[in-house]
Amino acid sequence: MKKTMALAAMAAGLLMATPGQTHEHVLTIDQLLEVFGWDFETAEIKTEKVTDQLYVLFGLGGNIAVSVGDHGVLIVDDQFPQLMPKIKEAIKAIGGDKVDFAINTHWHFDHADGNMALGQEGTWIVSHAASREMMLTDNLINMGGLVFEQKAYPDHARSVITYDTTMQFHFNGEQIDLLHAGPAHTTGDTAIIFRGQNAVHMGDVYNNAGYPFIDADNGGSIDGMIAFCQAVHDTIDDETVVIPGHGPLADRAKLKRYIEILTIVRDRMAAMIAQGKDLEAITAAKLTAEYDFEMKANPQNIGSFIDRTYASLTKK
Repeated sequence: MKKTMALAAMAAGLLMATPGQTHEHVLTIDQLLEVFGWDFETAEIKTEKVTDQLYVLFGLGGNIAVSVGDHGVLIVDDQFPQLMPKIKEAIKAIGGDKVDFAINTHWHFDHADGNMALGQEGTWIVSHAASREMMLTDNLINMGGLVFEQKAYPDHARSVITYDTTMQFHFNGEQIDLLHAGPAHTTGDTAIIFRGQNAVHMGDVYNNAGYPFIDADNGGSIDGMIAFCQAVHDTIDDETVVIPGHGPLADRAKLKRYIEILTIVRDRMAAMIAQGKDLEAITAAKLTAEYDFEMKANPQNIGSFIDRTYASLTKK
């Protein structure tokens, strides 16, 4: 308990850090998981049916989409290797077996660390080309002062199939489109559109559990987030099931509202920056206050969003 409180205090202190400063405290993966309150031993994998062929698994980290059919199993994102036995059990329960393809929406640990288990088993790993590039090196992930160093992935855990702008799978009786609409959450985000099932997995470009995290130090930006979401919005319809990187399933109307809120906050902050206001003044202005309940945001989430939005708008 004391250890958890100490880590929480460290996290709170780090969240007050100035964008771009040198960070003395870089958390280990165990420390970061403890700050998040994630425990692999007690974690449960919950399954939600979208259609007879498409399911979503909720556990720790990013939501996993699972396509099951005559061609085999294709998943989007894969959480952590420590959870893979539980993930496999959930896939078997819906009629799947070995994972043939794993598409990473991006390279962050809570969405792609499961590659380390799947890659050794012969799963074909797919991502945007920029995400593979990030997998080759150690990278600091600054979540608004809460800093974690993600180590380079070993060769077997890296994507072996990459693309630049669009790509198509013809798998389990439907066309599955991969779309990269420019840097957004990171430099190499992918939206995966299941055309036959009328669903889209957006990774962390769309967060339905708070304000989004913008990895401004690794190519992400608030402008890119808005543009990417708009591009996806414009290629789906009102009946499309929208799978976020985190949080419950949503729809096109919810995505549209998300775009509206991000745009309003971006414009407010840009105006204050143009007036010469610094991060402290912008934080004090509480630019998100009227949307915090709607967005299911807590104080740390709000602080991180403001910090990283500011970093992306002031980045040289």
